[in-house]
Amino acid sequence: MSTEEACSTFLVRHAWLSLRGVVAEALVEHDLSVAQFASLLLLQESPGMSVADVARKVSTARQSANEMLGGLERAGLVERRQHPTDRRSQQIFLTAAGSARLEAALPTVQAVEDRLSAGFSESDLAVVSAWLHRMAGASSGINEEISTL
Repeated sequence: MSTEEACSTFLVRHAWLSLRGVVAEALVEHDLSVAQFASLLLLQESPGMSVADVARKVSTARQSANEMLGGLERAGLVERRQHPTDRRSQQIFLTAAGSARLEAALPTVQAVEDRLSAGFSESDLAVVSAWLHRMAGASSGINEEISTL
């Protein structure tokens, strides 16, 4: 039995790295990295997140997230606003340009996912989705920053 067969963690990691590489190639045409795309998606879903929130959700260090968000800000895709009740904190919001870039990139990422999931039934995909959501939910809140394997 291989390591991947004995421990789903390694199989998930291998799948993630493979998927991330394919998605990264597809996002080049939108001038976005996978982390930038994920951040735009998160900010569309939850406007006003802090840098620390974004870092947690994209599984990176706060400093790395801050630098990545700085690049998005310089590109005009996000803007930082002072938190209304915490002077030490800033909230991050998509700009109109950020929303447009995300909307243009979404079909590209969906096409990659559709291509890679071809041949699986809807019920197969529903089981995988449910399992991944359960695993993600089980680990939420365990670590402030989650390092990659």
